[in-house]
Amino acid sequence: MNRDLRRDLYAALAAALLVAAAVLVGTAVQERDGTLRVGWPPLLATWDPHVGPGTPAALAVGIAVVAYGPSLAGRLPWRALLLAVWGAGLAWTWSLALVDGWHRGVAEQLTTRNEYLRVIDRFHDIPAALADFNHHILIDAPDNWPAHVAGHPPGATLTFVLLDRVGLGGGGWAGAWCITVGTTAAIAVLVAVRTLADESLARRAAPFLVLAPAAVWVGTSADGYFAAVAAWAVAFLALAVTGHRPGWTGPASGLLFGLTLYLSYGLTLFAVIAGAVLLLGRHRVRPLLFALAGLLVVPAAFTLAGFDWWEAYRLLVRRYYQGSGGVRPYGYWVWANLACTVLIVGPATVAGLRRTGVTLARRPRTSPDVRLGVLVLAALLALLVADLSGMSKAETERIWLPFAMWLLPACAWLTGARGWLAAQAVLALLLNHLLLTGW
Repeated sequence: MNRDLRRDLYAALAAALLVAAAVLVGTAVQERDGTLRVGWPPLLATWDPHVGPGTPAALAVGIAVVAYGPSLAGRLPWRALLLAVWGAGLAWTWSLALVDGWHRGVAEQLTTRNEYLRVIDRFHDIPAALADFNHHILIDAPDNWPAHVAGHPPGATLTFVLLDRVGLGGGGWAGAWCITVGTTAAIAVLVAVRTLADESLARRAAPFLVLAPAAVWVGTSADGYFAAVAAWAVAFLALAVTGHRPGWTGPASGLLFGLTLYLSYGLTLFAVIAGAVLLLGRHRVRPLLFALAGLLVVPAAFTLAGFDWWEAYRLLVRRYYQGSGGVRPYGYWVWANLACTVLIVGPATVAGLRRTGVTLARRPRTSPDVRLGVLVLAALLALLVADLSGMSKAETERIWLPFAMWLLPACAWLTGARGWLAAQAVLALLLNHLLLTGW
């Protein structure tokens, strides 16, 4: 065993110990006073070993990607590779979701009491609902919004309202939307990595973007959909700053960044990743102007409709501390959140992050490896800021999906790809078959 592989394994072992500590300490705290508000610390889940209709497919997809993923990623034409990644990601995510069955795994996920579909009928007059949105954020407000509706800007809820308007109403269609759109995030990440670093790194990362344990929560939480919107915003910005038709990729990026801000308040931290993309780009001023023009569109539309983003965020902070956020102890979650991150990105990504540090320290600044390292480091920095803010205490296995997607390309530096892919697949399968997750 070479020294680098041994150190990778040490990093993965340290991460496993962090998870074990979060489970043991969290269980003790939860049994003592119930302040964690989760069933299986550090995850919002309950212990429930089970199999389901998706089990055979999940095993088959996992084995196939481990066996053939690295070789196919190396030889498929680029566009065919992107389609293959999306197709395999769809198969992996759907099969994991269906381990819990159609109703529990997909159709009912977005219909529970805290979810978006509970308020569809309150948006029959969309402009009026947007103008009145802030009056229902606080817990003590009349007809207060369910937790997830109150905790996000109305762009999140409006997505499902519009699906309902076009005839795709109900939990089944909502779940299918989140999985179908959410799995395109992998394509966006690969496009950005190829554009900002090089194609060989993107190809080596591709199988890891398919078999990420994060797929357990992409199917089916709305945050998987948010992750895709944010990922495409970054991908289009990467194209714009490297001279790929900035006249339309710049505005497209800005438009999606604007939408991202109205899907989740916490995704304002994608400004850190956008800053890294600008730093790595050859052209900055013109694409940035185009992006800023696109960025104004969504905020202008919501503001004209009467929704005040800043006031809503101020009220959300109050709502957060009125509920579980005011009870959950910061001293536990500030490090246990990182254990959640280990579970969604897997041991391979932990080892890849170790390699990121080595790459940034040792490689020439202009090398493709360093350029990828800067992108990964920006995502890690954004995630750490979210952690320290205290506004992400628990449930980060879904909340941080948008940031986690940008840590996965660190796996491109690993040796022995099939072994690491097997570890990723086993972790995802264990999580989905031993626990009943909240999403």
